[in-house]
Amino acid sequence: MCIYEKYINPFTDYGFKKIFGDEEDTELLESLINDILGLEGQDKIAKITFKNGELLPDSPEDRKAIFDLYCIDEKGSEFIVELQKVHQEHFQSRALYYTTFPIQEQAIRGKWNFELTPIYFIGLLNFEVEKFKNSPEYLHHGKITEITSKEIMYENLNMIYVEIPKLKKTKEELSNHLEWWLYTFQNLNQLQEIPPKLNGDIIERVFKKAEFINLSKEEQEQYHKNLKVYRDLLNSIDTAEKKGHQRGKIEGKIEGKMEGKIEIAKASLAQNLDIKTIALITGLSEEEIKGL
Repeated sequence: MCIYEKYINPFTDYGFKKIFGDEEDTELLESLINDILGLEGQDKIAKITFKNGELLPDSPEDRKAIFDLYCIDEKGSEFIVELQKVHQEHFQSRALYYTTFPIQEQAIRGKWNFELTPIYFIGLLNFEVEKFKNSPEYLHHGKITEITSKEIMYENLNMIYVEIPKLKKTKEELSNHLEWWLYTFQNLNQLQEIPPKLNGDIIERVFKKAEFINLSKEEQEQYHKNLKVYRDLLNSIDTAEKKGHQRGKIEGKIEGKMEGKIEIAKASLAQNLDIKTIALITGLSEEEIKGL
């Protein structure tokens, strides 16, 4: 197999988790979250710890949640960080649904007085949200507010969307550190060298982590398989659109976390990939894959 990009694609599941999901090196994710939240000085997150990204419901018949990244900071705030590669129907409803799992998890820790620690859903979106199509802003931070006064009614539930495609600037026009993060997302696998502006910056470490040649042979194989499945699925969307199918229904099947992982697993089985490799790519258990 051969690859033409020097750096791996951060919009693949493998690429995103390789860069931001390393439990031994959380500084990149901490920097990204701090920039998204606009935290500075003593308010900045100093350390995050990853939690189990698969949360189960009370009843086996109910739907479970599988998060891309799920972590907690030193102050007890919890973060669900999701990468959404393509538009998904009812994305905002699914995002809200996901926040119910850490809420329930807090409730079962023992005696509880209903006080919740802050919960943040951060959606890194490779598409534009229909609701904000007329807004040039790429960062949206929502809380529960009173409709008339616009005052915040509840502080601890945070819904944050970052519309990455809305950043339409050259690297010379970037005006803050968050924009450099978004520029890196947009261009990483197309670049051949680190932009000079990032020399000595924490984002420089993204390029070192994402350099394909530095991956082990096994990691290269995993990435290639993940990239092929990702491209095949995107091609399926394009083909369906040309035939006039509804984009939302097709993409919803692909990107609705559990449903999307099942589709990826089925596509991988059709390509005769072994079950262990499919489990690494999708995060599904070997038993779940055998049952497809």
